Amino acid sequence: MSGDADSKEDVYSAIEKSAGLMGAPCSRRKVWPVLNAFGDDLGEAGIVFSVQTGEQHAGELDYTITVPADGDDPYTLALSNGLLGETDHPVGTLLSDIRARCRISEYFIDCGVVGGFNKAYAHFPHDPQSVTRLAELPAMPRALADNADFFARHGLDQVAMTGIDYGKKSVNLYFAQLSEDCLERSNILSMLRESALPEPAGQLLNFARGAFRIYVTLTWDSSEVKRIAFASRLGQDGMEAALSEFPVRVTPEIERFVRNAPHTYSGDRLRILAVKSAPEGEYLNFGSYYQISPLVRNLLAASADERS
Repeated sequence: MSGDADSKEDVYSAIEKSAGLMGAPCSRRKVWPVLNAFGDDLGEAGIVFSVQTGEQHAGELDYTITVPADGDDPYTLALSNGLLGETDHPVGTLLSDIRARCRISEYFIDCGVVGGFNKAYAHFPHDPQSVTRLAELPAMPRALADNADFFARHGLDQVAMTGIDYGKKSVNLYFAQLSEDCLERSNILSMLRESALPEPAGQLLNFARGAFRIYVTLTWDSSEVKRIAFASRLGQDGMEAALSEFPVRVTPEIERFVRNAPHTYSGDRLRILAVKSAPEGEYLNFGSYYQISPLVRNLLAASADERS
């Protein structure tokens, strides 16, 4: 028991430090209920701290924690621990539909030090699902089926993860196994143009072409693709470009976070950058791994083997 308590204290301290880099308020009253609900396996958990550009995201730090797949799903745990309220909206049953269909390797939760619990993810990299199969799920937004031709036309088919935002009532689909054709300049610009979303240029477009995941945001109230994002691992050179050359304003707080976010492992820092295209414009999401889960370590090793 004391080991679990120590792990929670260590993680809380790291969250508090990361929030301080961003000037975001952090309190035990807000964070500790989450650690109590999901902190039994923190020693082996993957933990990521992330921040976003844009005024609407100022003063917030998000933290993501992996949750083992062999217990209750994170939505059930969030409900039973008072982190979410009951709802009769389909968003409340989507995760159980996914769990019934997919061989889930791990879950994630996503929380803000200000906003609290907001998202649950199901990660199934060893059992990727097609758009057609996921569209059959009873609680899945109709927008997925409505855009099936769009996804097929642009080479987006294999979904390796879903993210469900309970507050915004939206779902993210994370496409993996991206082909060279999918990442061609003309294809990227075409998918954004067809979705009436801003088209990246210069460094942003070059970055998007190196994505290992493309993810889209859908809702239940519209057939529109609400957002498209391009995520890639961020090396030192890429980090410097993102901070200084991308045509998106990066505040001093975000730069301080990216350079100084705490981590527990040796060797190269693992950072992920997502370039997001939304109706209000383009913005960046910087994710810095505090702790790497065994599954992610294995996936990184497999990816390195494929490149060698």
